Amino acid sequence: MNATLDCIIRHPLKAIGREELSRTTLARGRWLPMDRVWAVAHERSKLDRGWVPKANFLRGVTEPRLMAATCAWDESLNRLTLVHPEAGQVSICPDSEVDATALLDWLSHIWPEHLPQPTGIHRAADANLTDAPDPWISINSLASNQALSQRVGKNLSIHRWRGNLWIRGLTSWEEKGWVGKEIRVGAAALRVRCEITRCKATMANPDTGRRDVDTLGVLQALGHQEFGVYAEVIQDGEIAAGDPVEVVT
Repeated sequence: MNATLDCIIRHPLKAIGREELSRTTLARGRWLPMDRVWAVAHERSKLDRGWVPKANFLRGVTEPRLMAATCAWDESLNRLTLVHPEAGQVSICPDSEVDATALLDWLSHIWPEHLPQPTGIHRAADANLTDAPDPWISINSLASNQALSQRVGKNLSIHRWRGNLWIRGLTSWEEKGWVGKEIRVGAAALRVRCEITRCKATMANPDTGRRDVDTLGVLQALGHQEFGVYAEVIQDGEIAAGDPVEVVT
């Protein structure tokens, strides 16, 4: 296997915005740094201080226009800037109640009135608000994405999958055989835990926020509904685009 880490992507505000990194440092038993740290709660949310299921937050599966947002996190200023083709730009401190109002105003341009309305920004005490409660990082293959692109006759953006690490140089669906194995990415080591079952959020074009491909139908035609794998960091280490990726055991 001659695989490399192609890119690293984080999503500081769950379901709303994405940001590509050139490098980061992974810590044992922790999520990708600054990934899904915050989420936007709605009128029907049932929250506590820890991790709660994704149904308690605004999501792309409910309103696909959220998928078109990009973002940039400025650690020195503790500010998140969000950009959307319809809503424009907003810059907020996610932990500020005052700035939360600005975010809700911004969301009003793209969040439908007939759905439970957003109420504020939620941050768990000691957990990231990923879809699973475990401290896992999602890993995806460019080759598998290309295989699906060929089946639908259209180039599928990797941002449909909202993954963290993207690997170049694998054969199509090779990552499905990694479950239970240890892999090394740069200086870090991870244990692959399970495959990722996908939802309708992946049907949305992340440039337009409009559903344009039946990604679930394409996957089901292949006999499954999974794309990518979840892995847990078992050894600290820095990772960077271009780093080698290998299966250890």
